[in-house]
Amino acid sequence: MKDFVVVIPSRYASVRLPGKPLREINGRPMLEHVYERAMESAASDILIATDDDRIAEAAEGFAARVCMTGEQHHSGTERIAEVCDLMDWTNEKVVVNLQGDEPAMPATLIDQCAALLDDSAADIATLASPLLSQDDFENPNIVKAIVDDNGYAIYFSRAAIPYARVPERLLSARDAALHHHGIYAYRCGVLRQLVAAEPSQLEIAEQLEQLRALSLGMTIRVATPTVRPGAGVDTEEDLAQAAQDLSS
Repeated sequence: MKDFVVVIPSRYASVRLPGKPLREINGRPMLEHVYERAMESAASDILIATDDDRIAEAAEGFAARVCMTGEQHHSGTERIAEVCDLMDWTNEKVVVNLQGDEPAMPATLIDQCAALLDDSAADIATLASPLLSQDDFENPNIVKAIVDDNGYAIYFSRAAIPYARVPERLLSARDAALHHHGIYAYRCGVLRQLVAAEPSQLEIAEQLEQLRALSLGMTIRVATPTVRPGAGVDTEEDLAQAAQDLSS
């Protein structure tokens, strides 16, 4: 596996869960749990990228390195691209985007995602698991990944895809979709290309920034994680579930 770094983009504002990175899970900020998962990985360096002094202060409190970024960013991808420039990383440098609301992402999966970029044909790498239920298939907050026979993404959607044309094909349709997880690996050059491009119509419609990469003709390698990660955190219910995941 090639050398890689982890960047954890973190912003204070959240419509559904205000102050999300600093919300406590088992007595400590969620961001600290995410940082610990990164520390357990094989990453050569770990940075928390933020534009908020409250997050920076909390991160420095548990001895994390912080990179202060601009306030103009609309996504974690844009924030990490700025980090690449601030740190003067080369276009070939591999960066794992470990999102700040994924406290139960095992370190082995951080390593697995980074290792997928050893495949020179892949521009981006990510992970996705089989769906657990019909409710998950129909839930727009669970992003579905559709993958070709070689393990490359065809499409990502909030919709229940593929559509079962006849009822008896519903289970096979669900089995063709995967539950996409919030982790990515990129080379810095790919990040720079992504943020230089305008959002595509698909991205605007679905509010999924990985669709910009597909619209640009980039390849996204998708692998099944070696262990299933715990849930990401977007709501109070997710926060309670994360506490349970991290206690088990």
